Amino acid sequence: MRPSGSAEFLEARRLRALEFLGQGLQPVEIARKIGVDRRSVRRWKASILKDGPEGIRARPLLGRPSRLGPREKKRLETILLRGARQAGFSTDLWTCPRVVQVIERAFGVHYHVDHIGRVLHALGWSPQKPQRRAVERDEEAIRSWVKTDWPRVKKTPRA
Repeated sequence: MRPSGSAEFLEARRLRALEFLGQGLQPVEIARKIGVDRRSVRRWKASILKDGPEGIRARPLLGRPSRLGPREKKRLETILLRGARQAGFSTDLWTCPRVVQVIERAFGVHYHVDHIGRVLHALGWSPQKPQRRAVERDEEAIRSWVKTDWPRVKKTPRA
């Protein structure tokens, strides 16, 4: 799995580790200083010996680029934060199919429902299950019952 951070940050970290190697520090000490595993430091050293400086340079990310750019993602998040009702839905619950519809309307881009979770995760959103509660629920009556009636009804352990 790719570590978190920009390609430039990760490359700078590798270069810093190699500076420490040049100073004569051991891979274990370097790993502790920059917060990586000692095997990573050894792998970077081997890459330098084999390929030279190009061995640790940042490489472009593989894979298809996102169909939504940073500006569109920021605008999508603004739309999501306003709520599903504001976007024209009957309830304030966001579902993947609803997010697909919003993206198609706002940006003209089609995503498959199964991939919307990745888009939302990249924005820092996580799946949440709403608590189902009756509209008629009386919180004060529930608190009162728990304080007075529940201790009376509850079974007590035998001595």
